[in-house]
Amino acid sequence: MTANPLRTALILLSFALSGVLGTATISCKSDEGEAVDWFIFYKLPKRPDNESAESGLEYLYLDSTMRSWRKSYHLINSNESIVGRTLEQLYEAYPSKHNDTAYLIYNDGVPKSTKYNRKYGHTKGLLVWNRVQGFWLIHSVPGFPPVPKDGYSYPSSGKRNGQSGICITFKYSQYEIIDSQLLVSQPNIYSCSIPNTFHWELIHMPQLCAKSRSLKIPGRHLTVLQSAQGLNFLHFAKSSSYTDDIFTAWMAQQLKTHLLAETWQRKIHSLSSNCSLPYHVYNIKGLKTPHQPYFSSHSDHSKWCVSIKGSKNQWTCIGDLNRDPHQVFRGGGFICTKNRYIYQSFYRLVDFYEPCG
Repeated sequence: MTANPLRTALILLSFALSGVLGTATISCKSDEGEAVDWFIFYKLPKRPDNESAESGLEYLYLDSTMRSWRKSYHLINSNESIVGRTLEQLYEAYPSKHNDTAYLIYNDGVPKSTKYNRKYGHTKGLLVWNRVQGFWLIHSVPGFPPVPKDGYSYPSSGKRNGQSGICITFKYSQYEIIDSQLLVSQPNIYSCSIPNTFHWELIHMPQLCAKSRSLKIPGRHLTVLQSAQGLNFLHFAKSSSYTDDIFTAWMAQQLKTHLLAETWQRKIHSLSSNCSLPYHVYNIKGLKTPHQPYFSSHSDHSKWCVSIKGSKNQWTCIGDLNRDPHQVFRGGGFICTKNRYIYQSFYRLVDFYEPCG
């Protein structure tokens, strides 16, 4: 009996669709555990006048359903925190070893280690995805998160200073772009699983996962990414071969705006505010929130910048590099958006900044 080609094709299509439609939808989660297009967390620094166990674990959050920061009822080390709920998808998928789910975790400060691997980028984050969609969490917390078999926890070393991160939900079509951006930023990958089904489209992540030494890495690359619900982002990625200050030489000039930059400010490890080019970069020195009236950049390990007030282009960028003379030789990057609620929320955190000269 001769097979009907049309019938065979329809059967194959049916099986393919059943596989996709039966796949769990992976996304960033809200503080209440609902799927959201994106969220941002800002873990507040430990207050020197507060010795309670909660101090250093409290956080603000903002997601795609909101217009301004809220303080969470949860602590960042809780499974019910906004990050804990999102990473639960990784920890649930890991034991089952699904061939339709991939993950990749990177940090120059590996969990349970006091050493930092400076031959890789100063990058921190993780991705979890399937052939429908997934999320990318970019953050500033050394030694985080734990490998999947250990489940969720938050490092005690991350309590003292402020920390920040952004999670964005992406359709699978965006992962080829992300694949190339990760190559440029040279992440130190310490846990990953990328089944063969993804290797046709994603060229670099499997090689990075395997610690391949033969990769040709560009100096820098800028690209557009679009979230699952259509919010546009610009992603700047630099490698160790691009040795200018990413804020001054590239981001401010590309975005055509003066920037206020918040990065970890240590006395001998910081670059001064810079007004040498058409668009200037000023270091934020003091921050404020309704929940913590003042804290200094010396106690804030987060990395972000916003356009100065009055700029025609109102950008907010969140990433993983400091304005530090040594970090111009490290890979890393920033993801930027013109979303007005993100901009307004971050700008309100600025108390004062350092002028040039």
